[in-house]
Amino acid sequence: MANQKIFAGPRIRRIRTAKGLTQTAMAEGLGISPSYLNLIERNQRPLTVPLILKLASAYRVDPDELQGEAGLSLAALREVFSDPLLAGELPGEQELIDVAEAAPNAASALVKLYRAYREQAGRLTDLSEMLAREGRATAISAARLPIDEVREVLERRPHHLEGLEEEAEAFRRVLGDGEDLSGALRSWLRSEHGIAVRVLPVATMPNWRRRYDRHSHRLFLSERLSPPDQLREIAIEASLIRMRAAIAIEVDALKLSSDEARRLARFELARYAAHALMMPYQPFLAAAERARYDIDVLRSRFAVSFEQAASRLTTLSRPAMGGVSFFLMEVDGAGNRLRRCGAEGYPHSRFGGGCPKLAVHAAFAQPGRILVEAVEMPDGGRFLTLARTLEGPHGAFDERPRRTALLLACELAQREKLIYGGALPAAGDGVMPVGPACRLCERTGCLSRAEPPVTRPLGLDEMVTGLSAFDFQ
Repeated sequence: MANQKIFAGPRIRRIRTAKGLTQTAMAEGLGISPSYLNLIERNQRPLTVPLILKLASAYRVDPDELQGEAGLSLAALREVFSDPLLAGELPGEQELIDVAEAAPNAASALVKLYRAYREQAGRLTDLSEMLAREGRATAISAARLPIDEVREVLERRPHHLEGLEEEAEAFRRVLGDGEDLSGALRSWLRSEHGIAVRVLPVATMPNWRRRYDRHSHRLFLSERLSPPDQLREIAIEASLIRMRAAIAIEVDALKLSSDEARRLARFELARYAAHALMMPYQPFLAAAERARYDIDVLRSRFAVSFEQAASRLTTLSRPAMGGVSFFLMEVDGAGNRLRRCGAEGYPHSRFGGGCPKLAVHAAFAQPGRILVEAVEMPDGGRFLTLARTLEGPHGAFDERPRRTALLLACELAQREKLIYGGALPAAGDGVMPVGPACRLCERTGCLSRAEPPVTRPLGLDEMVTGLSAFDFQ
């Protein structure tokens, strides 16, 4: 501490005002002049070790309080000013430090106000979804990042892009009918554009899945990726070159508000195009119907991953040539929803997907196993759901692997078309009652309830305690 300069003027001022002392009175108690105390409070002089000891003795001040009180406030302020609504307000972090140091109480109040705003924004969003489900349009919306805008737009549209399907079919004809799509794409990239594909070790590409070097005309892939994922990255790069105009037309049709959102959408559409290239529409649909939508059979037949085959099932809605209308949701272990899409758009109003009782959350306890379940919504709608974990890029021994879980669902009335329908009890039996999300669900006695519904007042009765942590009337 002897060599460390501690500037704690605002904290000294707060201690003095809390005790109702003038600068003269406090200076006398510390054995210093009022002018020197004034300089300390204005952060123009540091605290010395003898002065810290006098503060601790005379006013019972914890020395640690004088050194690091602003740390938590600063971290919380960073959270506030990372919000899209405020991200452009500060030129740098020094102003945050100044606020946290000079006015920690005001900083704490600002953080509380921001968190209350986020809580109310979340409640308004839930209320908006509930009203939309009842057919009442609202204009309620919270501040969104570009990725949130892209996800929202894509979730509400049918997950079928006929323009990209036709381009992918034309591209397959150019590549030929051989079974080695990876080899055909590598040959096409080299012969048509002089691009060589190389797989590099983790040490060389620690942070990337795919990187295209324009100077050397080489496409680098990480060895972390499984063969199906490596193929998809090659197909994405080829699609961005071959289908550039078609992808641009689809991006423009989304009417996004920023260049960053359009860039993100371009990647999502390139991934769609890659799936259409790897799993051509008509052969994939025919194979799916013959196999009764057995995803493991499809992944083997087309040399793709479980996630790729499941995602492709949500796109089979070509007019007069459609399959079962699936929708899909991917979550991580913390319950964050990473992706949602559907053949007819993701059914927010009917299904939601925020219920903690869904099998997609239980899947993490049984990695690699497909969990089949029938669920019933409060309005009587019934769905067949499949849930399974997905493994991310392969890590090293000392790295924690990325694991997410996928939920694939369709109307329960389609159960006879699916091989998974046989895993369910007889019709009407063993149906799990779920809800769209806790805040929108009014089911009573739910052991899994995490939040009270926005549509009911809390039932605060000292004489009665329900099964849920949030009793409501």
